[in-house]
Amino acid sequence: MQPLLVACVALGFLAGRKAEEPCSAAPAPARSAFAPRLSAEEAHSAHMPEHLRCDACRAIAFQIQEHLGKAEAKRSPGRKAGAELRESEYMEVLEKSCTQSWDGYGVMEVEGVKRLTGPGLPSQESVTVIMSGGPWPGRLHKMCHGYVGELGEEQLYQAHRRGAAALQELLCHGTKGACTALHRTGHEAPAKAPQNEL
Repeated sequence: MQPLLVACVALGFLAGRKAEEPCSAAPAPARSAFAPRLSAEEAHSAHMPEHLRCDACRAIAFQIQEHLGKAEAKRSPGRKAGAELRESEYMEVLEKSCTQSWDGYGVMEVEGVKRLTGPGLPSQESVTVIMSGGPWPGRLHKMCHGYVGELGEEQLYQAHRRGAAALQELLCHGTKGACTALHRTGHEAPAKAPQNEL
């Protein structure tokens, strides 16, 4: 009986249990996590895969909002905090927000679905394996520059001034947005009624 007690105490010590905890206490269930298996497109394409574009767009909107907000908060002593940035200032901030490292982003698999993860994106699970680095930072960099080029710095900055929701709406939703029903489901959106172009 004594060797069993010694073994129990030793195992308890190794498992991190306190001496007062009984040896018969059931151990926590084991959790396993695996790195997501990437398709050829996910692993090798220069572009963000279609099924991850909505998450990527939300991450970009978050980063732009963060960078512009920090720049507005760091005003020179002669200007009040939160005042609008000058055109040259917000253009520089937008460039920096796109050329950042994007290293905090990666992909994970949740219930068989691959999702982009990182700052500004909702956490999907408490324990997971995230595959970061690799092609994801370059893809986010490229998408961010694409949005700035397509929409223009002034339009992005004005959306930022209206709030994070307005910036995300501009970037990610609408007829061409990465988070529209067409992009999320892969099905055609309902046809719009033709409009008179007079």
